[in-house]
Amino acid sequence: MQVLNSLSTIMHPLPIFTIFMGTLVGIIIGALPGLSSTMGVALLFPIAFKISGISGILMLLGIYIGSVYGGSISAILLNTPGTPASACTVFEGYPMTKRGEGGKALFISTFASFTGGIISCIMLIWASPFLAKFALKFGAPEYFTLGLFGLSIISGISGKSLLLGFISCLLGLIISIIGLDPFTGYLRFTFGSMYLAGGISFIPVLIGVLACAPIFVALQENDSPNIVSNAKIKDILPKRNEIKKITIPMIRSGILGTIIGAIPGAGGDIAAFVSYNETKRFSKTPEKFGTGCIEGIAAPEAGNNAVTGGAMIPLLSLGIPGDSVTAILIGAFMSKGLQPGPLLFKDNLPQVYIIFIGLFIANIFMLILGLLGIKFSVKVTKVPRYILTPLILVLCVLGSFAINNNIIDLVVLLVSSIIGYFMIKAKFPMSPMILGIILGPMVENNLRRALIMSDGNALIFFSRPISFTLILLSVITLILPIALDKIKKNKNKNIK
Repeated sequence: MQVLNSLSTIMHPLPIFTIFMGTLVGIIIGALPGLSSTMGVALLFPIAFKISGISGILMLLGIYIGSVYGGSISAILLNTPGTPASACTVFEGYPMTKRGEGGKALFISTFASFTGGIISCIMLIWASPFLAKFALKFGAPEYFTLGLFGLSIISGISGKSLLLGFISCLLGLIISIIGLDPFTGYLRFTFGSMYLAGGISFIPVLIGVLACAPIFVALQENDSPNIVSNAKIKDILPKRNEIKKITIPMIRSGILGTIIGAIPGAGGDIAAFVSYNETKRFSKTPEKFGTGCIEGIAAPEAGNNAVTGGAMIPLLSLGIPGDSVTAILIGAFMSKGLQPGPLLFKDNLPQVYIIFIGLFIANIFMLILGLLGIKFSVKVTKVPRYILTPLILVLCVLGSFAINNNIIDLVVLLVSSIIGYFMIKAKFPMSPMILGIILGPMVENNLRRALIMSDGNALIFFSRPISFTLILLSVITLILPIALDKIKKNKNKNIK
């Protein structure tokens, strides 16, 4: 009965309009390089505060869901991830655009994002108590081994040279520790500059390495083909065998993304990389990854969009934010007289149902807006490169500067672009470095916390069931691709 009452409440014009506008604005924010979900929700929080009732919260949820999906649009069409969570989508999406299949890549991305979002909504409703209790068991040892597990996937994303992948990851880890030591207060690798005391901002590095550097390489090699992406319905729709190929990766990544999202601090970027790696590991043709493989788009997009529902699990059940966006949402809840936590389900159950229904509606709007926008989005690829390239560079500069309004971020953008340029020329894989930057703080901080807890005894990582399991998974994930590659090479030798 309460579900029906909540449904009748949300079906009024104002809640539906706020969800729609939130999702639309979120997609636009996500598609602009440098503007993250967190920034979008934070910027529009004052407007949500002014909207009466729970409609303001529903608008913020729409922005959250729309912006996570929107990052894939620029990742696929412009080789520039709109958000960190869409960094993985670049690896397969842009090669498809270069083949003239940008429309199909966008369709797969949209459908996978919708699938991941719906899976996370279902798991949020049915598995919320279990996953929240599981996430609550995570202490410093578990967070360290989770980060270690994330780093172990570099063996699957390093391409042909594992050594170059390790070096790339090490560079990312070094970048991640620049700034003030959180435990001792000493400055590290700042070279006397107080501007670096707060650390290197991640977004300018991401944009420089994944967007600007490839542009510089293309300009030097005069690699500026005319890309024409099909936008006719018959061209963007995947074939039956392609739908079959992406179904299992989408479902698996949706479940993975929800579980990762339920662990506080583990965001969409980690979910995307883990989903991408697991899909590559289970694939019968892993060698095709990096050349425009549809599973490589479907998996990370389903994974990072599933985080939206997953992050709501600890928020609603325990009052603990799953990521930076849900930390802002706690303020939105409290401003409307709702206290996230166990009592929320007891005292405000109708509002909880409204939020559940709102998440479903936001994902439906995201699907509709995403599909309707494909034919307009792909027109970007028909713009001549001599016009598009400067525009992309301007967006990169604006996106980097907009984060902190700090000129130093532009210096970081320039330096990371130069580093990325030489890494591409030297055949270094980019994704391990990005992974190192993302996971570096989690790994370092929780390693030190865990050792403080145990008085320096490293056995703490092996004496706790969850951390020990994650260590085993890390070893398997690191060694398995190498072993399978050697087996494959031996088979090829025997055939010859």
